[in-house]
Amino acid sequence: MKISERVKVISPSMTLAVTAKAKALKAQGVDVVGFGAGEPDFDTPENIKEAAKRAIDEGFTKYTPSAGIPELRKAVCDKFKSDNGLDYAPEQVLVSCGAKHSIYNAVQTLVDPGGEVIFQAPYWVSYPEFVKAAGGKPVIVNAGVEQNFKMTADQVHDAITDKTTLCILNSPSNPTGAVYGRDELWKIMDVLTDHGVTVISDEIYEKILYDGLQHVCVPALAPEYKDCTILVNGVSKTYSMTGWRIGYLAGPKEVIAAMTRLQDHSTSNPTSISQKAALAALKGDQSAVAKMVKAFDERRKWIVSALNAIPGIRCPMPKGAFYVFPDVSGVYGKTLPGGKVVKGSLELTDHLLDKARVAVVPGVAFGDDRCLRLSYATSLEAIKKGIQRIGEALGA
Repeated sequence: MKISERVKVISPSMTLAVTAKAKALKAQGVDVVGFGAGEPDFDTPENIKEAAKRAIDEGFTKYTPSAGIPELRKAVCDKFKSDNGLDYAPEQVLVSCGAKHSIYNAVQTLVDPGGEVIFQAPYWVSYPEFVKAAGGKPVIVNAGVEQNFKMTADQVHDAITDKTTLCILNSPSNPTGAVYGRDELWKIMDVLTDHGVTVISDEIYEKILYDGLQHVCVPALAPEYKDCTILVNGVSKTYSMTGWRIGYLAGPKEVIAAMTRLQDHSTSNPTSISQKAALAALKGDQSAVAKMVKAFDERRKWIVSALNAIPGIRCPMPKGAFYVFPDVSGVYGKTLPGGKVVKGSLELTDHLLDKARVAVVPGVAFGDDRCLRLSYATSLEAIKKGIQRIGEALGA
């Protein structure tokens, strides 16, 4: 069979590949410390699970409207109003099968073949693949550790051409944990709106912030920003509901209608039971979120300190999400224990998994080969064991 050209250009997800390899080794009885998965290690809160059980018992197991049940779309509007000061009507909201699906729908709806989409590196692994699947061209702005993993308004300005269709912003960031400030986002958005560029603002890690930082919601910065922004969020990270697959977005009514038509003919509705669970998440007790973030904060401080104590590693302190993105290029070209010499993040990732039984994700997957991504959404005990193994594998 002939594979279509649009699928041939899509690369597999290295994050999923690393996680799968680690799980396979664990299934064989190998003691692997996994830093790969981008999901909280906490259980979904009880009130959310109970809502799903009630949905099953009450027979809420049939098709729903493709865009989501009305009460969930209304709850999303209420969330945006209370948390972000934004007014959306339910018809401006689309509920999808995870925030990944939300962004995919948005890119497919907004990007024509040849259209250019700007985003920074390091980037979430799926951004370039979404763009390529739509026939678009990724335009990547380098924003490395030297500039705190944040692109500048000047860089965005220089990246814009007459083919620029879209810009994707992500704060707090996966993979770096970087958080854009209000002034930084204002300057970037002024450039984008001046050039008529539509924005997707991926704010899925909105609730996972540290050091007293307050989330800055892009479309809430100015009325004109709201008119040109697709705001993406979901329940996966905030409520430890990654497997439930519920994300949502909001934007101009006519654009949401177009995305809904696309979803009509792809997945139809998100799972009915998961929608009831998401409704309980948005409307119920929020105390579990603060407890989870407090635990992440303790782990964050420990892992950054421990990584920076390893010669050849430089690890900035993330301000949000639950990842560190250390620069490990200081060990490239050096002879490691066992005589191994690594020249890039992919080789180093293989070395750590094979020799130290530690699973991390190579930075090249995120557009920066100097770095690795480690998720600290795992127990502090596992983190301590894994970092000790990494230090020994690097000769520390």
